[in-house]
Amino acid sequence: MDHDLVAGLRAARARLLVGIDFDGTLAPIVDDPTTARPVEGAVAVLEELVTACAEVAVVSGRPLGFLEPLLPTGVTVVGLYGLESRRHGAHRTHPDADRWRRTVDDAAAEAARLLPDGTRVEHKGLSLTLHYRGREDLAAAVGEVAARLGPAGGLEVRAARMSVELHPPLATDKGSVLLDLAGAHSGPVLFAGDDLGDLPAFDALDELAAMGRTVLRVAVVGDETPPELAARADRTVDGPAGVVALLGGLVADGPADDPVGD
Repeated sequence: MDHDLVAGLRAARARLLVGIDFDGTLAPIVDDPTTARPVEGAVAVLEELVTACAEVAVVSGRPLGFLEPLLPTGVTVVGLYGLESRRHGAHRTHPDADRWRRTVDDAAAEAARLLPDGTRVEHKGLSLTLHYRGREDLAAAVGEVAARLGPAGGLEVRAARMSVELHPPLATDKGSVLLDLAGAHSGPVLFAGDDLGDLPAFDALDELAAMGRTVLRVAVVGDETPPELAARADRTVDGPAGVVALLGGLVADGPADDPVGD
């Protein structure tokens, strides 16, 4: 991405849709996911973007109940890859999601029984994540438990950062969410993410670009960034602080100064 594109996005910011992941993008990765918080400056720049842009959406695998207290009220918040959301003050749950709650509850209880010490189950209500952060030697064991529980309950198994996720088999991910949001706008679309779950959002940006929309794929790089995500990006930034710098450049006055390098 060059200076002209930075300036172009800023000039078109009144029509700009900004999509952003949470963990690893707005918030540093931490050992205990319950302690994750937006990096310094993130909330302030989101507040600026809400008033300057067409829409700002945080799209995450986290549950809505975790995300909402941490983000400005004007931000669209999409949790569990689209299973639940808050947009324009209205809360919505995917119409087919509730029937999977009992299945997810049962899978979470069984995972807690089967997983070895040193791992943990994050029960998100409509999905669950089996973590092995800090115990990479247990990755195979966690994968085996997920491979057993997913098909047994009809849940999808998805690889994630130092974890494996189990989801209801519903056609929603960050790509479908971004396409839905983009359908409400006509301007450029930016999405920033850092993990495998963000690749569908990049796929969605490819579709939008093929239709003539201006898009920007931002990969947030760190020690655990998947190489395929960085390879797909128009721009890479260094951690959540780099995201804040890039987003701040979109609302800054004056000529674009390209706050982070390619």
